[in-house]
Order: sequence, then C-alpha cells, then structure tokens
Amino acid sequence: MTTYILKNACIVNEGKQVHTDLLIKNGRIEKMAHSISLKENCSEIIATGQYLLPGVIDDQVHFREPGLTHKATIYTEAKAAVAGGVTAFMEMPNTHPPAFTHALLEDKYEIARNTSLANYSFFMGTSNDNLEEVLRTNEKKQEICGVKIFMGSSTGNLLVDNPLVLEKIFAGTELLIATHCEDEAIIKANLQALKSRKAKLEPSDHPLIRNEEGCFESSFRAIQYAKKFDSRLHILHISTEKELQLFSNMRPLAEKRITAEVCVHHLHFTSDDYAALGNQIKCNPAIKAPHNRKALWEGLLDDRLDIIATDHAPHTWAEKQEDYEHAHAGLPLVQHSLQLMLHYVKEGKISIEKVVEKMSHAVATCFQIKERGYIREGYHADLVLVNMNQPNTVTKENILYKCGWSPLEGFHFPASVTHTFVNGHLVYGNGVFDESQQGMRMQFERQ
Repeated sequence: MTTYILKNACIVNEGKQVHTDLLIKNGRIEKMAHSISLKENCSEIIATGQYLLPGVIDDQVHFREPGLTHKATIYTEAKAAVAGGVTAFMEMPNTHPPAFTHALLEDKYEIARNTSLANYSFFMGTSNDNLEEVLRTNEKKQEICGVKIFMGSSTGNLLVDNPLVLEKIFAGTELLIATHCEDEAIIKANLQALKSRKAKLEPSDHPLIRNEEGCFESSFRAIQYAKKFDSRLHILHISTEKELQLFSNMRPLAEKRITAEVCVHHLHFTSDDYAALGNQIKCNPAIKAPHNRKALWEGLLDDRLDIIATDHAPHTWAEKQEDYEHAHAGLPLVQHSLQLMLHYVKEGKISIEKVVEKMSHAVATCFQIKERGYIREGYHADLVLVNMNQPNTVTKENILYKCGWSPLEGFHFPASVTHTFVNGHLVYGNGVFDESQQGMRMQFERQ
C-alpha cells in the first residue's frame, strides 16, 4: 500500500484542533507529529489550510441490494458516500428478500466485500416469525452492527407488532437494538380520518398522518421494553420535540443504555418545504412543523441526541412522481450529509468539533466499533480532508446516486470534501476515484 504524509493539516479530533503532520502506513495511522519526513518512498499531500477529520460513519442507510437494484446498489451508493467523506456505513435489512436469516445477511456481506469502496456492516432484520435467527446474532456480536426492529412499518413482513416477540427480542438480544419508532395504529387512524375529509391527499399531509403522537408513543414503548430488560436500545431518526423528553444527557455516552439518532433532513427541512419539494422530501418518519426542527437542534447540541446520520433511502425519480399516496418514502442524502453539516458550521449553528463528535466519534462509541471513528495512532486510516473555503453546488452532473437526483439540487455548499481515505487507501482525491481497493467489514469490541 502507498505510504502517505499529510503535511500541516488541522486535525479535528476529540474536541480539539491541532495543526500537525500525519503519517499513514500499511492502512493505519502510524504517527502524528509536528514534522514528519521519511527517506522511503511516500506520497506527500500538503494540507495547509484544510481540516482533517475522522471519516464519517453513517449508522443508517438503505443501499437497496439485493432485490431493488433499479434504485441503487451497494457499489453506487458506497461510491457516493466516499465522495462525501463517509468512510463506513451500516445498512438496513429491508431489501428483497429481507435479511431475516444469517445466510441472507452473509449474502449482503459478500456483495459488499466485492463491490463497496467504503467500510460496511449490516443489520439483522426482525419479523414476527424469525426470533430464533435474531437471537443467533449473539454468537456473532463482534461481526454484526446490531438488530433492527421496525416498530412502525407497512412494508412486507418487516413490522414487528407481536408483544411476545418484542419481549423476547429485547430480553434475549446482546447486541445493540436499533428501532424505527412510529405507531402503526395511530398512522392508520390518522390516514383514514384525513381521507374522510379530503378528496385527494397531498405531500403536506404526510406529517399530519405520521404525526408527533405516533412517533412518541412508539418510542416510549421501545424505551419501556429496554428498561424492563436492560437492553441496549438505539432509537433511529428522532423527528419530534415531544420525543426529546425521553432521552438523557446526564451520563457519559459509553455508559448510556438508551441512545438516539437525528438525521440531516430533519435538521434541515421543515413542513414548510413541502410546497416547493413535495414528494421529494416524503420520508418516514415525516419531516414535521418548524418547532420540531428547532427542538432537534437544541437536543443535538445538549447531547440528548447522540448521533447524526442520513437514513439514505434512494428511489427512482419516477417513483417519486407518483401521487402522494403511492410515492415512495425516502431521500438520497449520503453524498451530502457532511457538507450539509459543514454549511451549518459556517453559519455558526454548530462547531466543527461537534460535527466530528456526532458523525464519527459517537457512532464508534455507541456501536463499540473497533479501531475506527477517531484519529488515533494505530487506528485504521479512515480520514477526510475538507476545504472550508472551496464552495460547490449540487447539480445533476455531480450527483453520484444511481437514482440521479437529490432534494438538495441547486444548494450551494460553502465547503468541499477534497480527499477521502478508507483503510489508508486514497479512494477519492480531488474528484478522482481509485477503485483498486474495497472497504472492509467492520468489527465490534463486545464481550
């Protein structure tokens, strides 16, 4: 592997900024010092004026393979990810077929091993009928990121609504349990009530159907299960002010048994944006009224919300152009999540240290990822160089998602990702990809 010296970078790591050199050798961070020089052959990158960040770890993506590859593939979306500074992802089980068995789960790992430019892990899926397979994840707790429960879903067999099954999953699972929390009964009642009053539903009705109450009741129920069995619970994509009362910022993150994630689209868009973007921002849970976004920012900054992710969920443009009830829910975001948060750094809404904490450090801590998520000597060299003074605009020509569109098209970012290293390999540099090396399966430090 190529040896690299990054000269005079401003390293942002563990709450500090330090101007120093960094040596990458054999895929690892070999050394950090004020001045590094080598007699052996190496490649030198002058990083003066740029920030060096640990690679983003996105704990919630949908890359659609197998079975939905007309929307996306692991190859296409991982390529988009590394262009945006995301060096690792955790992918959800709602592919076709869903990852309900260990054999199907390993099939996804094999696809990633052969095609993913980023590091990867995959969640074990749950249903009302695969409890035995779910509990077998305890045997592979160092190799699987977690177990995913859809506690509100209308997709196939992915909804787990049997209380006995839920109790057994929460009682018996030794891995992190990640939940999508929306109450199905509340959603259905809201939908029927609205349809009885309106001849045609619109995208702006989405947050009325999948409302604050539906999110809160489901999140509250998940937390009750977790407290009853002392489970390690991580609630995904919090979208409401009301849910924030369920979470604490009182303990060090590594000691929390219940953690929460917020997604970039819930930090950026509000229900006011349906008028311009319509079904483009239809997603589950819904983007809601502006007071929720304000509260989410407060919860992020005071550490009630632990992780920033994307819930990257691409659909074809045609699937998004259907009428509201048939348009697919989900947004493609993984290429632009870091740049979006750097936009808010420029605006003074959040510090760059906090962005690194929420997009890299906290993910590694919550999931107990081995030797990633921090810039430390001996760790895998998953690194991102960003230029905070190199603006760029999202256009159809530079969108790398297979679906070919983004709700952020036309948005002007003030900062750019210039280089992305995955396991010490410069996979993306100044717009050029080197696809000669794939990412690695992440490992987890769990007893």
